[in-house]
Amino acid sequence: MFKSTQNIDTAFRSMRMVMLLVIAGCLLISCYALYQNVQLSARVQDRVYVLAGDKAIEVFASNRKDNIAVEARDHVAMFHTFFFSLDPDEKAIAANLKKALYMADGSAKKQYDDLVETGYIAGIISGNISQQITIDSVVVNISAQPYLFRCYATLKIIRPTSAVTRSLITQGYLREIARSDHNPHGFLIERWETLENKDLKIENR
Repeated sequence: MFKSTQNIDTAFRSMRMVMLLVIAGCLLISCYALYQNVQLSARVQDRVYVLAGDKAIEVFASNRKDNIAVEARDHVAMFHTFFFSLDPDEKAIAANLKKALYMADGSAKKQYDDLVETGYIAGIISGNISQQITIDSVVVNISAQPYLFRCYATLKIIRPTSAVTRSLITQGYLREIARSDHNPHGFLIERWETLENKDLKIENR
């Protein structure tokens, strides 16, 4: 009788051990499946499909740090394009400079005020002069904030009788700020200065 009782007790313990192992295994499998589901959901949310005509193009979301150098260079290029693209139209000049001044601090406003005070802007309008800028390259050091940048560009000043080509080198710092409609990259140019602005060639028209 005692032997039979011991056999029942041993069988019960064995069964209990098996059941505990089965439950633990189920819990592990459930947790793993849940983890994989969360990971898959995160990967799916990083993908966006953009319709271009009759084609669906897959694009991927990325962190700001992944593209910070690209965005910084584009911000500097856009600012210089708005600031230095001038046509003999007061409203066009004001519209471009308004866009540029949203992207920089008081150092850009000071340079604009200097251009106004010296009569450069008035001369553009009265002399039917156009000024075009070509960005050659933008170098940004993203190893430390604020980010130091240097912009290399070429200015072409077109007058009724001549066309002047100038080399332009500027330097400044980029500080990260909140993005907005006026500042989509979320940078502000600080301590902006012109290092070089000299004539390269003059052509008669």
